[in-house]
Parts: sequence; C-alpha cells; structure tokens
Amino acid sequence: MPKVLIADKLSPQAIDIFKTRGVQADVKTGLPPEELLKIIGEYDGIAVRSATKVTREVIAAGKNLKVIGRAGIGVDNVDVPAATAAGIVVMNTPFGNSVTTAEHAVSLMMALARQIPQANASTHAGKWEKNAFMGVELAGKTLGLIGCGNIGSIVADRAQGLKMRVMAYDPFLTKEKAASLHVEKVELAELLKRADFISLHTPLTEQTRYILNRETLGQCKKGVRIVNCARGGLINEADLKAAIESGQVAGAALDVFETEPAKENPLFGMPQVVCTPHLGASTAEAQENVAVQVAEQMADYLTSGAVANALNIPSVSAEDAARLRPYLELAEMLGGFTGQLTETGLKKITVEFEGKAATLNTKPLVAAALKGVLSPLVEGANMVNAPVIAKERGIEITTATSEGPGDYHTLIRITVITEKRTRAVAGTLFADRPRIVQVNEIKLEAGVGPRMLFVNNIDKPGFIGSLGKILGDDGVNIANFHLGRDDTHSDAVALLEVDQEINSELLAKIGKLPGVKQAKALQFQ
Repeated sequence: MPKVLIADKLSPQAIDIFKTRGVQADVKTGLPPEELLKIIGEYDGIAVRSATKVTREVIAAGKNLKVIGRAGIGVDNVDVPAATAAGIVVMNTPFGNSVTTAEHAVSLMMALARQIPQANASTHAGKWEKNAFMGVELAGKTLGLIGCGNIGSIVADRAQGLKMRVMAYDPFLTKEKAASLHVEKVELAELLKRADFISLHTPLTEQTRYILNRETLGQCKKGVRIVNCARGGLINEADLKAAIESGQVAGAALDVFETEPAKENPLFGMPQVVCTPHLGASTAEAQENVAVQVAEQMADYLTSGAVANALNIPSVSAEDAARLRPYLELAEMLGGFTGQLTETGLKKITVEFEGKAATLNTKPLVAAALKGVLSPLVEGANMVNAPVIAKERGIEITTATSEGPGDYHTLIRITVITEKRTRAVAGTLFADRPRIVQVNEIKLEAGVGPRMLFVNNIDKPGFIGSLGKILGDDGVNIANFHLGRDDTHSDAVALLEVDQEINSELLAKIGKLPGVKQAKALQFQ
C-alpha cells in the first residue's frame, strides 16, 4: 500500500479519500525540518500547504518519494527543479481556490475604492467622519488585469457585472479567448496608460518579478489604484510607497507581500493602503476544495498512474492512463531498444506517431520514449526527469504526428542521431502487446522478451547457422528468432529472444563472426 505523509493541516475528508483509494495517510503536521528529514524516506508522497518547506535536502532524503502534492496554487515552498531532477511529480490544485481568490480581489478593489477599512476603524472609534472618506465608483471605470488565466478571467467576469470596462495584458491569452471573455487584449504599456484600477493575477517568475516598479508605475494613469492577490514580489514595495506618496498612485490593496509572514513592511501604516494577511484562499469552501483535490490527484497517481495538474510532467486522466498504458509500454520499449544500442553521444531524438497513436495524448508517450532512450545511459532517468536530462545534455527533441492510414493501424517510430550514426526503430501493438516492425529500413516482426540479442550483419549465406552454433555451444537456448533484411539483400538484422543471459565473453565471440557490424545483448523488464 502506498504511504503519504500529510505534513500540513488538511480537511479530514482528504484523509478519508486517501484511505478509501488504498493509500495509507499519516498526519504529522508542524514537523521541524530535522524531523521531516528523518522520516520522509518512508513515504511515497507528501501533501503540503504553504507551511512545510519541501527543500532540496528533503527531496534527497525522500528515497521513495514519487509525488509531492501542494494543496493550493503556489509552489514557492517546493524545490520543483530538485524534485524534477529526482523524478518526483509535483502537483498543485490550481482550481480549488480560484473563485475564492477572485472574490477577495474584487472585495479589496471595492474596499480600496470606498476606503471601507479606514471608515470602519474611524466609526468604531466614535468619530463619525462622514465627509472624510470620499470614494470613487467602480461603474464605468477601466480595470486592467495583468494576467488573465483562471483567476483573472473570474475577476473579469465579476468586474463586468459591476459595469467596469476590462482589458488584460497576458502573453498567453489568445484573441479568441479574450473575445469570449469580453476582455480587450492589450500590451502592458497600453494597460498602464489607460487603467483606473490594476489587478495582478500572474505567477511570480523572473519575467514578472517587479513588473510594477518605479518605471512602470510612472507610466500609469495618475491616480491609479492597484490590487495584488497573486504573489508578493510582483510589485516593488519601496517603489509603490514612493508612488503613493507622490500622488501618482492613489492607493493599493495587498493580500500578498514579498516577505511573509509580513510583520514589517514599508507600506504598513499608510492610510492609502489596505492590507490583508494572505487571505485569498481563506474560505471554508476553498480549503475543503483544495484538500479534496490534492488527495484525489495524489491517490490516483500512486494507484493508477493518472496525472492531473502536474507542474513537471504532462497530465494524464485516469481514463487516458488506462488507454495509454500499452502505448506507454511500446514507447518505452522502443526507446529502451535504441538506447541500449547507442554507443556514442546523442545529438537528436525524434519521436513520430502514425495512425491511432497520432490521435492520442502524445506528450506522456514522448516522455516514456525519452525515459527508454536515456535509462541505459543515465542512472535514474524516468518520465519526469528525462526531458530535463535531455535538455541539460543539449539533445534536441522533435516530434511528428500523422493520422493518415499506413501499413499499421498504429505506429510509433523513434529515430536517434548520435555522433556516428542515425538509427530508427518502429513498433506497433498486436493485441495490446508491443511488437518491433522496423529497424532502420529493414522490416521484421518481433516480440520482445526479458533477454534479447540484437545482431546487425552483412547478409551472407551460413550466418544464421554460425550464430546458432555459437549460442548452442555456450548453452544459450533460443526462444524466438526474428530476421529481416533490406531490399538490396546486403544488410540484415537478427533479433533473438533467449532464455539465458548472454555474457560479455559470448558477445565478443558473436561480434567476431564474419560480417557482423554490431552485436548487443538487450534486457527489458
């Protein structure tokens, strides 16, 4: 039974989901880092919120870790590159708190427009300063969204209900999607120039860090009001303070800060600034949603291989996982075949899909193929880290699909280019079992067993007999023997399934047979 450590407080319903789906869930919250390091090696997965830090050291100690689940959107507390290098899937729950976060952004915008927190404090103090809090209407104002993904699009919808005009800067927002949201797609400079309110809804990356700074704030419409419920670090807080003091910015409402917990901040105490302590996801509904979602995702991955909302591997639904399983096996087998035959540095890997294979979700199939190619060459390669390993080693990866009819109803072909040669291997499925049908230009039909022998030779009479005699003399029994040759009858391959292991001494004897170009012992799980 897979074991998951729940390291931060989650809804009891999440624990029930783990148990009913066949996953042992141990709840140990508030662990000091040294205690977490001691026990993490026992677990296949760890579920966290924002408190527990899944550092490089924790990942290194988690020898059995397969999945890290973050109940929430941000993964600032997870070392994603280290997890990827270790072959661990990192999942988040991007939709569980979307409505809650969007509603909080709209609430802050309204509080900022009408100075509600300041008026509330004044009234509680018995001052009744009716004329001191002159606000502005939202109706008819222009809202500029920096980021218009899941949360941003919900904010756009709510703002339109308040009769606001909405425009968005988002490089990934298509014109068609913008039109469907009734949002005007603009460049950042245009948004800054025209927006009465700006709300941020973008991840914190090297490209978005300090997207609002002294320069960009200076480009804003004078008197703009700014809302940030996304990530601290999107705004340079010192520059924002200066812009408020100068009157360039009328006010700001912030739920997130560059340093959290935010006990001190240059913006604290400014009457033009509304602050909340990272409450974007703090509703009962959202907490239940993200806890349930992360439990379902982690349990599905550990029990069926389904991948949802992963940050470092293509998503695969439970239905897809079952449908893709034979194709994943085929892709990995073909990759393993080419990888074991590779003897010099890899330069390029191409994965092609034809027929039915081309209609599937090919991203996980490519990852499986890369795992197969790299596993014989790089210890610890798997579907998660294989694409990263390839990139780090400068290996070019290309893919191609063709849904048209061919010789087979479904076909996957892997072509590897090394420093010395190009080799292509193609395979198909017969009754959901992988079969090799082509090596370079040579056609053959061969099943794959645990122990195989591959021989590439010049097609000459007597070779098969000589090969069989060497194997027989060494006590190696042939279970299956598959042959193929090119159209010129000059180049041939033999692919044998054998019952006994072929040692290096026997392989050397085979390599010395007349006409042998390459002889390799192959192993498949």
